[in-house]
Order: sequence, then structure tokens, then C-alpha cells
Amino acid sequence: MAGRGLGSPWRCAWPNWERSFSWPGGAKGGECGFATCDVRDPAAVEAAIAAAETQFGRVDTLVNSAAGNFIARTEKLSPNAFAAVVGIVLYGTFHCTLALGRRWIAARQPGTVLNIVTNYAAAGSGSGFVVPSACAKAGVLAMTRSLAVEWARYNIRLNAIAPGPFPTEGAWSRLIPTKEYEERLRNYHPMKRFGRHEELANLAAYLLSEQSAYINGECVVIDGGQWLRGAGEFNDLVELPDAMWEKMEQARKPR
Repeated sequence: MAGRGLGSPWRCAWPNWERSFSWPGGAKGGECGFATCDVRDPAAVEAAIAAAETQFGRVDTLVNSAAGNFIARTEKLSPNAFAAVVGIVLYGTFHCTLALGRRWIAARQPGTVLNIVTNYAAAGSGSGFVVPSACAKAGVLAMTRSLAVEWARYNIRLNAIAPGPFPTEGAWSRLIPTKEYEERLRNYHPMKRFGRHEELANLAAYLLSEQSAYINGECVVIDGGQWLRGAGEFNDLVELPDAMWEKMEQARKPR
């Protein structure tokens, strides 16, 4: 995604979708475009960035939010399951960041990278039952902080956001096995609610804007205090009976 900063029209590059859009309050402007890309494939990443540059002229902002995650007993994971999540989350973030970082450095162009991690990565606790994600997101956070120092001399900033539970279609069904568990998670939360999408979007907009130009290498947790209540978002699944695990594992198998 490319953008000029908070308060001005943004230019966005996303896979397979194009439309103009309006700002809150009726202001219009901006252009969006999409390019399909498997972030695990460095060549595909390069092609997607080239398509964005052709359409917009240049890309100055990267948001690494591609992710794969599901709950599972670690002893039941296959090597391919682990590799799939790490490939998307850690390798994908590296491929996209390196591809754009090299361009920015060569062109002496400033750039901003925002990586989406998790609160269990930010807390350094990890979390049971999502071990591939915990490993991959911890790696992304280490990459964020490492490159924030290494690339600051090129006027390239890297920051991260660590969200708690934000209901989204698809991911929510893979991570919240039952309505009962969803209600339990909500009641356990200090604020007795989950995050709202606009809250996450507003934080991202700030960290990508010129107003945050002196913020570099930071990870901002946005979870309503959840991790302070008890690190490891999915650790309570230790109480889930084997019969429920087997039912969920069967539901994940290809039909």
C-alpha cells in the first residue's frame, strides 16, 4: 500500500480490486488497485510491486498484514502446516520488506513499513496452541526492530502493531472454536469487548503518517489490556476436551 500520509489522499495497491473511494465527511479522492501475489514467492512479490509502480509511479508505504493462523495441538501439527504459516507470515514479510527496501535505498527515497504482529509476540510470551504463528510473529517483530536501526540512515521507518482480538471473517472462525469460547474470551477481557476495526485503522493511519515521523522501531499493542490480564491469548484452550479438538481437526480437513 502506498500513501502520502495522514490527511491527504492515499494511493493503495491491493490484489484483484480497483475502485475510487471517498473519505469520511464526503471528501473524495484517491485511487486503489490490486495485484494478486503469493508473498511466499519472491518473484511474485517483485511482480506485484512492479505492477503497483506502473500504476502509481512509486510506492512509499508497505503494510505487512498477510497472515495464516489456526488453533491446533502442536503435537498434531505436520511439518507442512508449520511451514505454511511461517512461510506466509515471516518469509512473506521479509520478501515484501526487502523488495521495497532495496528500491527505496537505491532511489534515496524515504519509506515506511508497518508490520502487523500479535499481542503474544509483543509480550514475548508466545501462546499455546498457535505455535507456528507465535514463532513467525516473534520473528517479524525482531525484523522490525533490527531494520529500524539498520535502515534509519536511509530515512526508512519500521514499526509494528500488536492487535488483540479483532473479529474478522474467516480468521475468527479458525481461532474461536465455539460461541461459548467467544463469550468466555469476551468476559475474560478487561473491557468486556473485542476491538473495533476503525480503532485499528486509526492507529495504523497515525503510524504511517508524517505525524509519527520520529517513531521508529516501536510496537504498539492495541488489545484493551488483554495481555496484561493474562499472556498467551489461546492458553485457556488447555481446558478444551479431546473430543472437541478432534471435531475441530476433522472440520479443517479438505472435503
